[in-house]
Amino acid sequence: MKPTNPIFTGLPTTIFEVMSGLARETGAINLGQGFPDIDGPEEVRRAAAEAFLAGPNQYPPMMGLPVLRQAVAAINKRFYDLNIDWQTEVMVTSGATEALADAILGLVRPGDEVVLIEPLYDSYLPIVRQADGIPKPVRIAPPTWELDPQTLAAAFSDRTKAILINTPMNPSGKVFSRQELDLIASLCLKHDAVVISDEVYEHLVFDGGRHVSPMQLPGMRDRVVRIGSAGKTFSLTGWKVGYVTAAPALMEPIAKAHQFVTFTTPPALQTAVAHGLSLGNDYFDGFIAGLQAKRDRLSKGLSALGFSVLPSAGTYFIVTDTGPLGMDDDAEACLRMTREAGVAAVPVSAFYVSNPPKRFIRFCFSKRDEVLDEAVARLAAWIDKQGQ
Repeated sequence: MKPTNPIFTGLPTTIFEVMSGLARETGAINLGQGFPDIDGPEEVRRAAAEAFLAGPNQYPPMMGLPVLRQAVAAINKRFYDLNIDWQTEVMVTSGATEALADAILGLVRPGDEVVLIEPLYDSYLPIVRQADGIPKPVRIAPPTWELDPQTLAAAFSDRTKAILINTPMNPSGKVFSRQELDLIASLCLKHDAVVISDEVYEHLVFDGGRHVSPMQLPGMRDRVVRIGSAGKTFSLTGWKVGYVTAAPALMEPIAKAHQFVTFTTPPALQTAVAHGLSLGNDYFDGFIAGLQAKRDRLSKGLSALGFSVLPSAGTYFIVTDTGPLGMDDDAEACLRMTREAGVAAVPVSAFYVSNPPKRFIRFCFSKRDEVLDEAVARLAAWIDKQGQ
């Protein structure tokens, strides 16, 4: 047979599925893949069930149901004081990963350069390559996750079409500072580039912090593609409902890509997500407080075992060193930890293009308290056994 697409042929299975599969196989507690172990608000799920039964369950409009697009525009105003035209500047997608693919395929021409900040979510790179774009990785690394201004500036050129950023950032838990975002904005304005802004954890910023979207910055209103996720915001990751906010000139080609990728998203889920976005501040404040408490619970437990726990300002994740495991290879550490301790996590090295740091592990804390406690107990017993 003739060769298949070399961009995807031979790619390894995503590390999230590898570790989740190993967790299922071994019965390990899965602190690897980033999903909660309980479903989100009952009233949102009930709204979906009622909408499924009431119908219609046929193709909704390609851009999404008006009720959800209006809700997305309203949430942009409510949290970020952004005035968004729901009819021309909002689109619904089947998850944020599809939104990322639509944005990259719709905006990046062959030969365009795209700045990527690693560690990076693993779909970014192959999609840029499929668009025949040229990835320009900029590295930040544990334990500080500092973005070097000179390195970032050197990655930009007159050929730069876009920079793709993730804030709050998976896997690091980093929330980009206003100073860092201002630097990114200044470089985009200088080089006539856009920001593809993966903001799926926008409602999970801890310790009293506030999420800042690059779209809020001076001069950036029409240069930012803002991507959100109902799955992350409402702990319903299996629903795969995302949304894109962008100026009409950017939205038009993105929507053209969308029509040939998924075209539409289940209408009942859209109706329910619209209801969710209308919930009061008590939901969003409680959501943050609950996850922050889980972050602190797992951090305290791992610290007591001898792990160095890095600060996490947002997301579902904390990063630690391999510390008490006594291993210099995070991938080996995660495999052994899953098989022998019964706790699955993800090596941070999997989020780098090349020459990754090798002694850091990402743990997901969006689990029930008793699950987090059991994971710490299993690790304690395993580490104690290793030392005997």
